[in-house]
Amino acid sequence: HLAAELRSSTSSGDSSLRIPKEPQNKVTVVLGAQWGDEGKGKVVDLLAMDADIVCRCQGGNNAGHTVVVDSVEYDFHLLPSGVLNKKAVSFIGNGVVIHLPGLFEEAEKNLRKGKGKVPLHPPLVFNFHQAVDGIQEQQRQQQEGKNLGTTKKGIGPAYSSKAARNGLRVCDLVSDFKVFEDKFRMLAEHFLTMYPNLNVDIDSELEQLKAYAERLRPLVTDGVYFMHKALTGPSKKILVEGANAALLDIDFGTYPFVTSSNCTVGGVCTGLGVPPSYVGRVYGVVKAYTTRVGVGAFPTEQDNEIGELLQSKGREFGVTTGRKRRCGWLDLILVRYAHMVNGFSAIALTKLDILDTLPEIKVGVAYKVDGQPLPSFPANMDVLMRVTVEYKTFPGWCCSTEAARSFEELPSQAQTYIRFIEDFLQVPVKWVGVGKSRESMIKLF
Repeated sequence: HLAAELRSSTSSGDSSLRIPKEPQNKVTVVLGAQWGDEGKGKVVDLLAMDADIVCRCQGGNNAGHTVVVDSVEYDFHLLPSGVLNKKAVSFIGNGVVIHLPGLFEEAEKNLRKGKGKVPLHPPLVFNFHQAVDGIQEQQRQQQEGKNLGTTKKGIGPAYSSKAARNGLRVCDLVSDFKVFEDKFRMLAEHFLTMYPNLNVDIDSELEQLKAYAERLRPLVTDGVYFMHKALTGPSKKILVEGANAALLDIDFGTYPFVTSSNCTVGGVCTGLGVPPSYVGRVYGVVKAYTTRVGVGAFPTEQDNEIGELLQSKGREFGVTTGRKRRCGWLDLILVRYAHMVNGFSAIALTKLDILDTLPEIKVGVAYKVDGQPLPSFPANMDVLMRVTVEYKTFPGWCCSTEAARSFEELPSQAQTYIRFIEDFLQVPVKWVGVGKSRESMIKLF
């Protein structure tokens, strides 16, 4: 009888439910393909001009995006840089850890009233998280003689609280404040026990947080429901910008010299509550050379006059920390690995103009260890420290590319350089950046 009933209910059901539905809207994703600082902000700014919603999905105020519009430079750390589009709604996802003083400082500068949304789930970064971040870096330096090179913005300790399940979230702050206060005191005591020299003014920070709760409450929404409505409702253009980059991902990056979040494409799903089928185009942003802030292996680094030229001409200073970035040749083994993880639809190649004066340009195309070729990008950082790089050398173009506004206007040597990158990665280059302004992004197709 049961089998008959099941057959009957199946045959009489709505047959349209058995036909897979194509998603109404898909998100467009912009991700860094190296160690960060690739110029994601500029690509996001370009795509955000006609976006309805711009989202951040991972990281915290350790990120730094710079956008130049009408000769005005804007720096973003927590807000999506696409917020410069006055028509778009700015959305910070559940995967982002939020430092409220930083959020409101940025919001006052850049966010229009009613145009920003914060979900209930993001973990909060407190002042003691930031203090602990600094202490941990100091301890690493003393104990092992090497630190991780963190931004000291409290990101690691905040994600540690999240993983230990004693962290506090936006939903806690905007609910019963007395309950929040008790949990906050317990969390602060937990860190004080671990770090007795930690300077924490619990009462003062609670007073500050109570004021922030009132300011935050009108912005708070159910993030899962917000994204579901955006994805399944009327036609919308939804842009997601990644923070940090593929090689700084906690799982796939150059561990332990990484950030504490998933800044690869999987972080879009977990950070925003977006089902995988709703992820559309994924654009990887690649600098025409390679840079890295802080410590860790860097096979193509040029600790010489070439590195200095790239550093000074490219103005390679960290947006968040002001630290000098280490510079070297483009490493395509590294970018190909990022493509394996993220599945880039196309590449945005930025800062090509920084190479304009070089008589010859090298590109890393293979790794060897002890004379033996490595079949894949190494997971072990001790191995990566020992690799030797095989380079392909290209003649430079030795002229300015800054005025070019089409691929055909670029010098033939620059065109060859770009086509080689495409062929090696088997991914098309969609944009080429030759300057700081919006107009300096050449669109190839």
